Amino acid sequence: MPVATIGVFALQGDVREHLRVLTSLGARAIGVRRASELAACDAFVIPGGESTTMIKLARTFDLVDPLRERIAAGMPTFGTCAGMILLADRIEGGTSDQETIGGLDVTVRRNAFGRQVDSFEDDLDFHGIEGPVHAVFIRAPWVEEAGDGVEVLARVEHGPAVGRIVAVRQGPLMATSFHPEVGGGDRIHRLFIDLIRQS
Repeated sequence: MPVATIGVFALQGDVREHLRVLTSLGARAIGVRRASELAACDAFVIPGGESTTMIKLARTFDLVDPLRERIAAGMPTFGTCAGMILLADRIEGGTSDQETIGGLDVTVRRNAFGRQVDSFEDDLDFHGIEGPVHAVFIRAPWVEEAGDGVEVLARVEHGPAVGRIVAVRQGPLMATSFHPEVGGGDRIHRLFIDLIRQS
């Protein structure tokens, strides 16, 4: 019996990787491009990609408002990298006209760690997961500021950005600035599925 129908934003980004991990965990994972497909979902994943392109495509395909409504109504949603940017209520380092879907009471800085050549990997202490979590950061954001209701799940452990917030949760919403779908494990996706069950 599938744990849930989990939609993955499928207009741009690491769609296949998320679908593969979620399916391996027993979820019914589907790519979502239209509001009618979103309506069939119990939960949602916004993958890594290019946040400005993703929001423009979501607007073109009439997904922005339905997504905002479902998230406001409590649909569990998980954003990774660009997905974290799209779930943030506030952005620093974005374009002047950049909009988000919102829902997370955080300020996120785009490309906080630098350009593509500054991509890196780190092992993180992740709240709710036993043992270190291997994290792959690619042109990643970080959380500049988190509201009172936001739980910090992980911070950078090493290097010049040590202490920066890179994973958060607020109610049924979860976000990481790194790419757990390419990090070689499924523990963070398992945590999201637990969050869906709790919701």
